[in-house]
Amino acid sequence: MYVLIDNFSLYSKGFFGTVKLTVYASLLALVLGFIMASFRIAPVRSLRALGTVWVTVLRNTPLTLLFFAVLLGLPRFGLVLPFELFAVIALGCYTSAFICEALRAGINTVHKGQGEAARSLGMNFGQTLNNVVLPQAFRSVIPPIGSTLIALAKNSAIAGAFSVTELLGTYKPLSELGYSIIWTFVWIAVGYLIITLTISALFNVLEKRYGVAR
Repeated sequence: MYVLIDNFSLYSKGFFGTVKLTVYASLLALVLGFIMASFRIAPVRSLRALGTVWVTVLRNTPLTLLFFAVLLGLPRFGLVLPFELFAVIALGCYTSAFICEALRAGINTVHKGQGEAARSLGMNFGQTLNNVVLPQAFRSVIPPIGSTLIALAKNSAIAGAFSVTELLGTYKPLSELGYSIIWTFVWIAVGYLIITLTISALFNVLEKRYGVAR
């Protein structure tokens, strides 16, 4: 317990750093995931191709390699940003590929007749997607999206290797100060549990309220 008490400010800084990364990267992943899912089912071939390339590349690229590509590659094109923002971009883009596929799977559960009926009423693709398909698909994708965002929270630990303040990175100064490595990681694990269990509880509430009855 003394490891936590003596270094509470350090743990708090790392904890809230991870929370901030998780929240911002989750928002980015949800927005990009929705856009790419829309592209994947769009009637325009070029958009479908773009969505397919996005998902294929990001799902099959190691997250660490993506961090290197973002943090080292973007500045070469004149885009110089804080490391925290680079980490959000890397985490958000990577996770968006999985959000996209979860949404696309949910969209595929909606019967084609629903879209055909909407088009017969004069709705265009965007109106059909937003007003008919997605509200029904959302109910079935709550659990997989929740699991994906929990994975994002844990993946945020990689950001610590790129000078970003987050929870796992607190072990370095504590180890140098001579604290027990075991108890150092125990409290780090507790911090991650608080974050992931909070996400899980939030999505359990959403599932009970909006999810498909099983």
